[in-house]
Amino acid sequence: MATGSAAAADTASGRPGRGRRRARVRGTVAWAVVAPFAVWAVLRLLPADVQFHWVQIVAFTPYVALASLVAPLVALAAHRRTPFAAAVCVTTVLAACVVPRALGSGQPAADGPALRVMSANLLMGSVPAADLVGLVRRVRPDVLTLQEFTPAAEEAYRRAGLGTLLPYAVSSPRQGVGGSAVFARFPLDAGEALEYGGFRQATATVRVPGAGPVGIVSVHPCAPRYVERLRCWRDGLAALPRPGSGVRILSGDFNATLDHARVRDLLAAGYRDAADATGDGLSTTWPYRPWRLLGVQVPPVTIDHVLVDPRVAVRSFAVNRLPRTDHRSIVADLVLPRG
Repeated sequence: MATGSAAAADTASGRPGRGRRRARVRGTVAWAVVAPFAVWAVLRLLPADVQFHWVQIVAFTPYVALASLVAPLVALAAHRRTPFAAAVCVTTVLAACVVPRALGSGQPAADGPALRVMSANLLMGSVPAADLVGLVRRVRPDVLTLQEFTPAAEEAYRRAGLGTLLPYAVSSPRQGVGGSAVFARFPLDAGEALEYGGFRQATATVRVPGAGPVGIVSVHPCAPRYVERLRCWRDGLAALPRPGSGVRILSGDFNATLDHARVRDLLAAGYRDAADATGDGLSTTWPYRPWRLLGVQVPPVTIDHVLVDPRVAVRSFAVNRLPRTDHRSIVADLVLPRG
């Protein structure tokens, strides 16, 4: 009799209703945490960079993948099975996009000569000649690709001895950010520069002893910083040559990460990212000076790459600091197929 009265009192007081409301609130909170990561994962899997602002933020996918671990934890704490299962799926998708960059991959059986490729964005030629030439002297690259290469920088670097270290050059200097160049230890044949939106991407063919001709592009499409620059960014990346009968290497500041569809298109065509191939794909390259957007410090991302022909083996990848530029320089040690 007493037990029945207590149950009736609980029902009358609305406790089961409060329990259901709490459950709904927990479920709503869990879904609210899962949803943004789910939307990000879906957009990341699409075969196109769907919108201007997405082009700007997709570069931060590695950070989002790490943050997405919060979603299953929240769903688990809320005791909500369906949001938990969805959160696990979303985190798995994002991890699958990012984690392989830290694991490395198999290498082709290249048995030709070694080739060391270095690249640097000079921030409108701001890198002091002594520092750039000093780094070249220490690193001893066979090929050097430069971006934001100005006429004044060209003169200063040659006076500092760059031409002695790398005597062959295809140079396309320009005031501001649009110039580029290829320097090499071996003879070069100039190609036609790729020019979109005022950005001139120098191209060349380097004649490496023991290998066939190797095509080189100093990559630097315009940055998609403003919506009106989106087209020239897309066109600059789309103009990059795909792998063909001859060996090609794309080296420079792509203004894009491995999460951008335009770069994924290049990888799908057969190129391999040197940093990704060696397990260094999460080594960030920009910005390496304080850079703020709407008052928020921008975390560093990986927009400088060396993309290599599928027949080229990658032995190592490294980044180096240079003063007065917001990019780190990159260096890849490659082995070419025998010519």
